[in-house]
Amino acid sequence: MPYICNKFLSMITIHIQNTNKDLTIPFGMTVLELAKQEKIQLEYPVMGALINNKVRECAYRIHKPCTVQFFDMTSSYGHLMYTRSVYFILYKAVKEILPKQVRLKILHSISGGKYCELDHLNQALDQNLVNRLYKRMREIVESDMTFERIELPSEEAVLKFKEEGLEDKFELLRHRTRIYTSIYKLGDTVNYYFGNLAPSTGVIHLFGLELYESGLLLKVPQPQHPTTLSHTHRVPKLFSVYQDYKKWANTIGTPYVYNLNNKIAEGKIQEIIMITEAYHEKLLARLADQIYERQAKVVLISGPSSSGKTTTCKRLSVQLGILGYDPVQISVDDFFVEREETPKDENGQYDFESVEAIDLKLFNDTLKRLINGEEVPLPTFDFTQGKKVWKGNTIKLKSNSIMVIEGIHCLNPRLTEQIDDSIKFKLFVSALTCISIDQQNPIPTTDNRLIRRIIRDYNYRGYSAQETISRWSSVRRGENRNIFPFQENADAMFNTSLICEMGMLKQYAIPILAAVPENCVEFAEAYRLLKFLSYFKVIPEKNIPGTSILREFVGGSKFKY
Repeated sequence: MPYICNKFLSMITIHIQNTNKDLTIPFGMTVLELAKQEKIQLEYPVMGALINNKVRECAYRIHKPCTVQFFDMTSSYGHLMYTRSVYFILYKAVKEILPKQVRLKILHSISGGKYCELDHLNQALDQNLVNRLYKRMREIVESDMTFERIELPSEEAVLKFKEEGLEDKFELLRHRTRIYTSIYKLGDTVNYYFGNLAPSTGVIHLFGLELYESGLLLKVPQPQHPTTLSHTHRVPKLFSVYQDYKKWANTIGTPYVYNLNNKIAEGKIQEIIMITEAYHEKLLARLADQIYERQAKVVLISGPSSSGKTTTCKRLSVQLGILGYDPVQISVDDFFVEREETPKDENGQYDFESVEAIDLKLFNDTLKRLINGEEVPLPTFDFTQGKKVWKGNTIKLKSNSIMVIEGIHCLNPRLTEQIDDSIKFKLFVSALTCISIDQQNPIPTTDNRLIRRIIRDYNYRGYSAQETISRWSSVRRGENRNIFPFQENADAMFNTSLICEMGMLKQYAIPILAAVPENCVEFAEAYRLLKFLSYFKVIPEKNIPGTSILREFVGGSKFKY
């Protein structure tokens, strides 16, 4: 039926997708009021709704004809709202229990949770303090306090943040061009969050708080396992890389988005770009030295989607060349099995992320023959035809040759099970974002990689942002099965993220994301990413060096792919 708005009766016609029902509601009814009226029953409490494919919280007032789809914390949208809400509960507990000068910093994901630190803490962070914080958090949850969203004129909002001692929020938002800015209140506690929050603390049914390294590990249940918290497992190599980059971002004065934006406004961004690119080169040179000292014959580079494996392979090869090596680059992707032999996932779709999608016998046989000094033919996988093509390409290793191999399964022992471990050097790469929006709004690594992939897929694979977003959950499931369980097998880790990255990628991503139609479910994620990018000032393309990791995604690289 057509959607109409009767201004005289102040009624609106809407469609509820959960119940496939059309109805007329009063102008200004909230999402939560509508859910109660229609007795919407989800597995867990209603967190919010997609209103015309935009994420809205329970307090949102419906003011025009629309489609409505309610969701709970088992959806990706609801899970983000749940997580941010737990951030706020922890912030409130810290503010109430600890001295005024203590600052909660939510830094990054690790070990199934978010790693946090308490700056300016004048006492030991021990189990007793963790227990006190957790107890206060539980009390806040049990009191079922409302997360109140307030729209204020931007000038008034930023002054409010300054009064509350939230200098990072003040600096982030004081040059914002929007007339109004949203703030959140939980009782008498004020903060700002990138995205919506839950309706109240009472819907937060499960969370955890633990000592972890020198800080706290804040845990929430995952959407697919809403009644349990994941087991804490130590990942010392990954944690060390995160910590090193966070410290380095502080050293050069760019831990937060506002620092980066200030550098751009002051005309100092080229210096930061040169420093960050030089830092990458320094780390790659160190890796080459480690490989030389190990006397490795095979370098295996693994990492999740859009982590920059290919460019890392090429830049590392340059550093190995400085040491006298003749690097031979090999891509595992050329060793896929024929399309009809590809394994399928639980949904009956081809599972290209499985190690069984690789011709393991051929791959191991090729490496063994190369190591034995033979001249060996190499296949090229034709993704259009879905089969290996033999074009007459052959290689034979020289006395100073070293194989540099990249692929998502390179840390899986099965990939090179017939090769002696003593001649391998294993490297894990990922874009571990080292800059945050502010002290309580970390930037997920997955957002960094998704934006890279959206740009690359559009430029080189002919995929729209809608298509890339629709595949992303499947890609991430494959990573969780096939890549991350093996990351600590690495001899070393390399962070490919750049402090200036989002400012550089913004100009490419915005038109691609803006083309996602409003009438598809992927619009909600595109809209969220556009809002995320709005925090960053643009850094012109001319500032991106020709050997930068980012050139793998935006084009114009000095390397041949």
